[in-house]
Amino acid sequence: MHSMYDGDYLAGRLDADDYAYLDDGTTEAATTLTSLGFIRATLRRTVRVWLTIALVGMAIGFGIFLKLPPSYKATTSLLLTPNATAEEASGQAILNEQSVAQSRAVAVLAMKKMGLQENINKFLGSYIVTVVTDRVMTITVSARTGDRAVSEANALATEFLQFRANLAQTQLTLMYKSFDQQIAAAQQNVKSVNARISQLSGQPTSAANQAQLKQFRAQASQASLTLATLQQTVAQNRASMQTTTDQSVQGSDVLDAANLAPHSQLKRLVEFVAIGLIAGLVIGMGIVLIRALISDRLRRRDDVARALGAPVKVSAGVVRLSRWRPGRRGLEVARNASVQRAVAYLESAVPHSPRGPAGLAVVPVDDVRVPAVCLASLALSCAERGLRVVVADLCSGAPAARLLGAKDPGVQAVSMQGQRVIVIIPDHDDVLPAGPLQPASGRARASQPLVDACASADLLLTFAPLDPSLGAEYLTGWARSAIAMVTAGQSSAARIHAVGEMARLAGVPLISGVLIGADKTDESLGLPMADADSFAGGGLHSGMEGLFVTTDGSPRVRPPAD
Repeated sequence: MHSMYDGDYLAGRLDADDYAYLDDGTTEAATTLTSLGFIRATLRRTVRVWLTIALVGMAIGFGIFLKLPPSYKATTSLLLTPNATAEEASGQAILNEQSVAQSRAVAVLAMKKMGLQENINKFLGSYIVTVVTDRVMTITVSARTGDRAVSEANALATEFLQFRANLAQTQLTLMYKSFDQQIAAAQQNVKSVNARISQLSGQPTSAANQAQLKQFRAQASQASLTLATLQQTVAQNRASMQTTTDQSVQGSDVLDAANLAPHSQLKRLVEFVAIGLIAGLVIGMGIVLIRALISDRLRRRDDVARALGAPVKVSAGVVRLSRWRPGRRGLEVARNASVQRAVAYLESAVPHSPRGPAGLAVVPVDDVRVPAVCLASLALSCAERGLRVVVADLCSGAPAARLLGAKDPGVQAVSMQGQRVIVIIPDHDDVLPAGPLQPASGRARASQPLVDACASADLLLTFAPLDPSLGAEYLTGWARSAIAMVTAGQSSAARIHAVGEMARLAGVPLISGVLIGADKTDESLGLPMADADSFAGGGLHSGMEGLFVTTDGSPRVRPPAD
């Protein structure tokens, strides 16, 4: 069985088929993104985000409640006797009454009655007219105060009835005028015929004269009959129309005076706040789910292991860094159970060396804060067991060294929690610092104080993020093996894969990866493709052999044999 760090394995990792497998894995993962487990894990992981957005929505709803004036509603009902014609369809008369009530003319009269100066369109939008039956109609008014709503409803009802009565009387007057014009025309016709008869009667008698008189006397008789008939019909119609108009006007009145509808400020407040909260929840959950769907960041152990090319032997939960500070207070985070688990694994993974100090590099792939805490905690733990520990912080800003109390570049001894640790911080302009493990024949040599500090050390811990633009060859002078620490959801597959390949190409064995912030629902083993094949075949790949428990009860992973 080949070691994970020999040439055959490295060549296998660079085979094109492996990259195709990574692509296939990504595609396969994408097909399961919409599963309930994915949604549940995403929402649980981002609960603070979408809850914050929901609370913002609730606050906006409360602000709208305070900004918008309360709306009071008053309703009045009218009992009407519609003046329907024979040609109108059933139910059309009450719809005509509704249209009149919603007309601008009625609105203008109501505004004048109340002395309002607001826009007519705004006033028209403040009330609605509803047909209840073929004789009952309601007017509902919305206003800022209850008194105004009641006043406007009563004014609208009164002015509508008055306008309706005036309209009916105007129509009746016009009909009377039409009747009078018809009678006047008939009377003029009778008068004209009689005048012609009088003219012919004064002329000498002749046969032609007598024939014309006979004809005009017949016309006069017909005109008089027509006039009498018309006068009788008009009299009947006038009486009928007057009766109908009186019935329509007098039979229409306010059925119920305006009453204020029940109004609850608390209910309105709850409605606005609830709507804001629900809208915030929907928007917040939608945002986090869409971000998760389009994200190329890796979270599952198996996905990280495939990209890294090394097994993820340990994963820890989310580590809250709200209390993280450089120095003594920063190490309070080390009490976190997830940090303690990662530190225990790092301690068990320190390689044995027959000559020189044992060298282990912790490579933070993305976030440096949690790996810095783990490295500082590991250094203090090993120092407490009596080992002489040297910590080399090659990271910009020296976060691990600052946790131990060192700030300035150089080699310095620090005391933290009663333990003495040697801390090394390279100069700012030393981009690729040479390490003490660098062969003497190499072109770059470590400074003598650094070599002297490591010569008597039992353990050299190096904090070294890898930059693809610089490579990782300098890491061979600082460590005999490396462990990559990945934060779930922070790095893409390309970034993780680049870190793993840089370490292998530099000749530094990459023992495994440690995943920080792993989801509780992640049930994957954290094996790369080659390891997964070996596991499926009944054996464990080199570097995965055996978990065992030490005497203090903490989990340990047996390091691979040299």
